[in-house]
Amino acid sequence: MKNLKMISISLCILLLLAGCAYPHEKMSKNLVPYREQIQSVQTAVNQFQKDEDGILPIKTKPGDTPIYQKYIIDFTRISPKYMAEPPGNSFESGGVFQYVLVDPEHHPTVKLFDVRLADAIQSLSMRLNSYRQDHGYPPFKERLSADVFTLDYKKLGLKEAPAVMSPYSKKELPLVINSDGDIFADYTPDLYDFLQKYKKTFKKGEDIRRILVEHSDFVPAYSLPYTIDPKTNKPIFLTK
Repeated sequence: MKNLKMISISLCILLLLAGCAYPHEKMSKNLVPYREQIQSVQTAVNQFQKDEDGILPIKTKPGDTPIYQKYIIDFTRISPKYMAEPPGNSFESGGVFQYVLVDPEHHPTVKLFDVRLADAIQSLSMRLNSYRQDHGYPPFKERLSADVFTLDYKKLGLKEAPAVMSPYSKKELPLVINSDGDIFADYTPDLYDFLQKYKKTFKKGEDIRRILVEHSDFVPAYSLPYTIDPKTNKPIFLTK
């Protein structure tokens, strides 16, 4: 009887370990932006658009939604007819990537952004809103452009400056704030690297963020427009 009890306990432990291993393995796969999954979604989108006389399988968003978060793919419109189910790394399947379209009018192309970036910004926004309720204004620190500032993170009760991981370099990107109190990721380091690598020429006042889109599978979500400083040829915030 004692042996039977020990066997039962051992079996339970093995089942628990097996149950823990599966979610961990599944989660690790959900963190990887597989190129073949992006291509499978692209194929589904293309076929849907062809069958629906040019209509795209996207969710309806307000007109003022930032361009790189505006055209989110609606998987309920392409699954299961055009693909069995949303990719495992998609937000809809418990992954960390939101699938979006860029250039929807001329050449709809599937790209990604990491929803963990949105979570980090939302968390900081909640802390910022609490501070503004008490003080009436955000804790601006350094002015980066006419309408963009760094945050005095210590006044927000943080031990270090808030940052998010870049989808391009996997390095940390600082978070900045505009005069309206909206928080954005600062893609200046990535833009500088891409400009150096791809040697693309831009006109004065032109938004240069598309260089990140053209040469990667990601969009610069939660970003401000950038342009080129004609004196230094380095990326700067594009002022209105």
